[in-house]
Amino acid sequence: MSGHDGFDELIVDLPNDLSAIEAAVEDIVRRCRNCDCHQGQLSLNLRVSLSEALANAMQYGNEGRDDKRVRVEVTIAPETITARVIDQGRGFDPKSVPDPTQPENLLRSSGRGLFLMRQLMDEVHYNERGNCVTLVLRLSHRTDFGEAATA
Repeated sequence: MSGHDGFDELIVDLPNDLSAIEAAVEDIVRRCRNCDCHQGQLSLNLRVSLSEALANAMQYGNEGRDDKRVRVEVTIAPETITARVIDQGRGFDPKSVPDPTQPENLLRSSGRGLFLMRQLMDEVHYNERGNCVTLVLRLSHRTDFGEAATA
């Protein structure tokens, strides 16, 4: 897992099985805990966003097919955690997904995961094909998640 210049890298290759998400995310979050001051960001922001990205990759990207896989590439740097989730699907245009906060879309199930990722992560990028999402979380220097909320 150790990389170069203070960076750690982790690659996880998953079967296209929704039941594999929880254990994989827990393992990744555990490996990212390079300091206690980031526990809130890891426990909420990274865990939820990564779970959503994996579920989308498996359900929509890989169309639920057992013969496909999802790859997660995580880079842990002193100030950021970057996670790339890559599926084997045809891809999609993230701009085509309706905004779940608009009144006409409130009862629709699509778009909520993408919305959550955008709210919880500092950056969310898609490759041109639309089969890879990159999630970037900047690690704050706050000592406690609760303090961050009151600051």
